[in-house]
Amino acid sequence: MNDHKSDVQDGIFALGEKNTAYQKYFKGQSYLQSLVSDPNINVSVSNVSFEPGCRNNWHQHIGGFQILLATAGVGWYQEEGKAPRKLRPGDVVVVHDSVKHWHGATKDSWFAHIAITAGTPKWLEPVTDEEYQKLED
Repeated sequence: MNDHKSDVQDGIFALGEKNTAYQKYFKGQSYLQSLVSDPNINVSVSNVSFEPGCRNNWHQHIGGFQILLATAGVGWYQEEGKAPRKLRPGDVVVVHDSVKHWHGATKDSWFAHIAITAGTPKWLEPVTDEEYQKLED
C-alpha cells in the first residue's frame, strides 16, 4: 500500500498548518494552506490536505461555487443523491451554487486538492462512519 503521504507533504504547495479553524466540520485531521487571500478578490484559493480516512461534513456553497483540483493521493467526492466519485491527481470537480456535497481522503490514502471557493459555506451533518465505510476502494 502506498499511502501517498510523501506526495502530499512534498507537493508543489505547502502542506499548511493543522486545520483547527474548521476542525469541527471534519472527521479526522486535515491541513490548510491559504494560497490566495486578497480582500479585493471574492474567491479564496487554498491547498487542503487530508490524512487517510479524513473527510469534511456535507456542506453547500451559498451564492457561489467551489472548484476542486486534485493534486496528490486518492480521495472521494460525492454530491447528495449521486454515487461517490474517486479522485486522483489531475481530476477536476466543479460544485455549483448550493449543491450539497462532501470530499475527503480514502481510508488508506492521504489526499490533497486545491479548493477555489466563492460564496458562504453552509456546514451540515457529518458523513457517518457507516456511509463512509461502505465506499469501495
